[in-house]
Amino acid sequence: MKTSILIAALFFSGLSFAQEKNSDTLKTKNIEAVVLTKPVFKKQSDRFVYDVAASPVTKGNTTFDLLKQIPILSSIDDKTLKIAGKNNALIFINGRKTNMDAESLVQFLKNTPAENIQKIEVISVPGSEYQVESSDGIINIILKKKMSDGLSGNMRMSNSQNKYNSSSASFSANYRKDKLGISASLNGSENIQPQSFILRNGTDLVKNESVGDIDDPNKNLGGYLNIDYQLTDKSNLALSWNSWANRSYNSTIDLLNTLQTFDNSGNVLGTQYTRTKNKENARSYNNSVNLNYELKLDSLGSKFNVNAAYLNYKRFQNSDNNTMLPGLAGDFSQTGKKIIQDIPQVINNFSGTVDYIQKFKNEFTFSAGGNFNTTKTDNDTHNFTYNYFYDPSGDLEKIETQSEPNHFVYDEKIYGAYLTLEKKFSDKFSGKVGARYEITNSLGTSDNAAPEYRRIERNYNNLLPYLSFNYAVNDKNNISYSFSSRMRRPSFWEINPVRNYITEVNYTQNNPFVKAASTYNQELTYMYKNSYFLILNHSLLKDMITQVPLQGFAKSTDGTISEQNVLRYIRTNFGDRQEMSAMVGMQKSFFKQYLTMNFNVGVQHNINNGTLAVDPTSGDTFLDKDGNPLVYTNKTNSTSFVIQTNNTIRLDKKKTWFLGVNYFYVDKQQIELGVLKDLMSLDLSIKKNWNDWTFALNVNDVLRTNIVEIEDYQANGNYNYIRNDQYRRGMTLSITYNFGNQKVKKVRDIESASDDIKNRTR
Repeated sequence: MKTSILIAALFFSGLSFAQEKNSDTLKTKNIEAVVLTKPVFKKQSDRFVYDVAASPVTKGNTTFDLLKQIPILSSIDDKTLKIAGKNNALIFINGRKTNMDAESLVQFLKNTPAENIQKIEVISVPGSEYQVESSDGIINIILKKKMSDGLSGNMRMSNSQNKYNSSSASFSANYRKDKLGISASLNGSENIQPQSFILRNGTDLVKNESVGDIDDPNKNLGGYLNIDYQLTDKSNLALSWNSWANRSYNSTIDLLNTLQTFDNSGNVLGTQYTRTKNKENARSYNNSVNLNYELKLDSLGSKFNVNAAYLNYKRFQNSDNNTMLPGLAGDFSQTGKKIIQDIPQVINNFSGTVDYIQKFKNEFTFSAGGNFNTTKTDNDTHNFTYNYFYDPSGDLEKIETQSEPNHFVYDEKIYGAYLTLEKKFSDKFSGKVGARYEITNSLGTSDNAAPEYRRIERNYNNLLPYLSFNYAVNDKNNISYSFSSRMRRPSFWEINPVRNYITEVNYTQNNPFVKAASTYNQELTYMYKNSYFLILNHSLLKDMITQVPLQGFAKSTDGTISEQNVLRYIRTNFGDRQEMSAMVGMQKSFFKQYLTMNFNVGVQHNINNGTLAVDPTSGDTFLDKDGNPLVYTNKTNSTSFVIQTNNTIRLDKKKTWFLGVNYFYVDKQQIELGVLKDLMSLDLSIKKNWNDWTFALNVNDVLRTNIVEIEDYQANGNYNYIRNDQYRRGMTLSITYNFGNQKVKKVRDIESASDDIKNRTR
């Protein structure tokens, strides 16, 4: 609560700026009225550009809400963003990839007002100059920067209600004086993230079911500070600092577990009940600093760029996992098993990049550069297991204890170099070709783990080509094609060999043996009148890194077989996968801009080819009740449809009232864990602009249809079912106030030195 009170004080202290209605402000409003006639969404040679200043949905929205309304972007879980045809979208701010972990990044985007943004670039197939992995695309958010001296900014407060109530607040300021520019933001929020689960797994002879709730309280505080100083007419120095802190204390899991056994005729032989009651306390800190120097070499745009960056990420997690027995009274008062875990994660990264860009008068561009990253992670994990035994009268008889320490240290060094050649052959045709060469040397060591964990060494040498061209047939028609190859290194948390328990026999398992995967992407885009588009995409993923369910009676390498059927969700390399998609869409205003519509419909075809029989972290195999080996296989193809539409309706001539109607539908599709059933959501909003104030009311998932269900049936009789309700139906009321002179210009794009590291912390 202290976070909200602090920012609320800043909110109301800024009201004095309401009197600053000078002639510059009036001129700005006139300019904005003209900007609305420009194309909001357009295609450039290697990217889509969304002009935020020309969009009627910007004012009063958050950055996350705005991103969801860009034609080729989507979010079905309200936590992650996806570019059409891509697995993941990396967030860049002013050309620099954000250093935040996934949860902190979502909170940052949801607490940053959209008024802070000048434009958004979507780069679906990044060139060789970008340090990205796999089939990742880039969303580059260009923040506003003042044209004239003075101070401007905004403040926003919101309150949301779904299962629980939550609040957030933000304060942003932008200051310029002569050659010095400073922008800063402070964001805070409090919320409880609720979930309800139904987990079922087993065979024809054994069935496990866990039903219950997870509540995860969170307090977040963070922000950024950007300083840009013009040293000379040709050189600039910029310093950026991003910080975020999260505290999640008293996160709880409460599940009722039912274990049933059956005979071959389907008759119940026995039923056992237990209760899982887990409690977790966690806190994380994310701090990053980036120093950039840019030297302009000529009037054509040639430049020399140097970056140095440092990242420090810390997460401390303590959990108390309890399996409760019914006891004599059937009240689950007896502890059967307790697992106490201490799981810290510390990441330190230093990186540097050098870029040289030379432009020639014949519209030829030569670019070359290199990067170096060194990362060290230190994870000193401790597991303590207590087994409780009771006599027939219910009294505690004895406790057996076991300790499992694991100090895992991971060192990684990445050397990279790239070369690109770009040529504009005519007003209609341009092309770009390039390549990256990357060397990765890594070593994971553990002094007190099993022998196979003590030294894990990986070395990769990869040549990654890139090709693209853009052909403007005429003023109305544009065609572009891109090809790229990338590698996907495992995230740092994926290779830390720890377990996260859901129940005693149901847990996720990280894997230090995961190796890098390769991805090959192709994309063909056609755009008409900067309003209508067609995107064809193909991706081939080899040695794909994913999470795979293995279940059965676990047989260890010494021949011991578990007494219960277990389910392990294991990170591993799981064969190959092809993804093919086609999407048609439009972004256009109708009826003199009373209606702004963003609509797209697409089809995606997935070809899966993966098999796993052995737990790669332990060597365990899995048996059915009769002792027959069990193998998890996913060689299924699936075709699914996607529909998304975002509509903004202007309700009055003065452009002060707006109604929003947004809807998406995702058809069922085959994923690694099984068949993901269809999802849909209807979201409504009403917004009122009054001078420098914006009042907005949003209602999400009106029909309460955005609930995840995954179902998987194997030929050997194994099945796995997950139903996860995250209570996405909710209502949010927000108030935003803009103060000061709002005249802005584009900020200088700065690419971070640690671009290939940051996403792997989440």
